[in-house]
Amino acid sequence: QVQLVESGGGLVQAGGSLRLSCAASGSISSIDTMAWYRQGPGKQRELVATITNGGGSIDYADFVKGRFTISRDNANNALYLQMNGLKPEDTAVYYCYADTWGRGTQVTE
Repeated sequence: QVQLVESGGGLVQAGGSLRLSCAASGSISSIDTMAWYRQGPGKQRELVATITNGGGSIDYADFVKGRFTISRDNANNALYLQMNGLKPEDTAVYYCYADTWGRGTQVTE
């Protein structure tokens, strides 16, 4: 299994944007589906977005549709989440998933 390290989180104002990155320690080219999850304070971890290999299938949770964009770069072994129009309810620790979990990056709005 690869190791995953998320980055790009931080404090942002309402309506602001952040781009999260997830760097894998090895090749992700054989991993079919990668995803971003989040866990808000006092809440369960929830799925935010998924992307299959080659980007052929992308899905979003209803609460981020039209605001967030997931992408992956197999050549650089990375997963991304572009977050626009951030809301207070987006405050959470965001986790990368690719057959294993990263440690997360905090996003605070």
